Amino acid sequence: MLAHAPALCETCPPSGDLPIPLLPHTRSALATNQPLLAVALGSSSTRGWMATDIAHSYPALLQRALNDALTKADFAIVNRGIGGQDAPEELARLDADVLAVHPQLVIWQVGANGAVRDESPKVFRHLVEEGIAKLKAAGADIILMDNQRSPRILAAPEHAVMDQAMRDIAEETGVNLFSRGTLMDHWAAAGVPYDEFIAVDGFHMNNRGYACLAQAMADIITAALKQPIGQQLKHP
Repeated sequence: MLAHAPALCETCPPSGDLPIPLLPHTRSALATNQPLLAVALGSSSTRGWMATDIAHSYPALLQRALNDALTKADFAIVNRGIGGQDAPEELARLDADVLAVHPQLVIWQVGANGAVRDESPKVFRHLVEEGIAKLKAAGADIILMDNQRSPRILAAPEHAVMDQAMRDIAEETGVNLFSRGTLMDHWAAAGVPYDEFIAVDGFHMNNRGYACLAQAMADIITAALKQPIGQQLKHP
């Protein structure tokens, strides 16, 4: 757990009815009192650009929230975010940055830089599906994370296509999808506009955005891990 970690945001709007993920490997490790290890793979949104510091990145805050909620667990989250990258670069370092540490859970944030660069959705899907196959073969639970609702992403020609590609990939491969877009739509419907969570660069989240993202993700992961092992969870 982080020493002197910042408090999670206490003014997060409702997150809506987000799907509870299926996390069989993580649940099994928790049931047998193993240390829980997750890798947050991604780009600058994972690294925590435009946050005050890395302690305000979503992986750091998520680690703290999970340890607070799961008092009998020892949960560590390794931040493998590198700014400017997307599916090609992240797939290339999957072995060294993710599989080498044998995580039970991988949260893969991908697609933002691909959208603003107008990269091929077909190539994007192929690369992400290749990465998912490798993660599954290694016995890791997977949560894909799509793009935030920021001005630069919303203005990108391929942003809606990339969001749809992520939904299709999750459905076809049977992995979990945590949709930042859907989450921020819920916030907007609750009367809190997107720009409350976006930094001055018009692209990345700010401290509040990362904190509320971490809290929403912690809630659904905690719900999944607190279910009895014999109970099969289903997406709503």
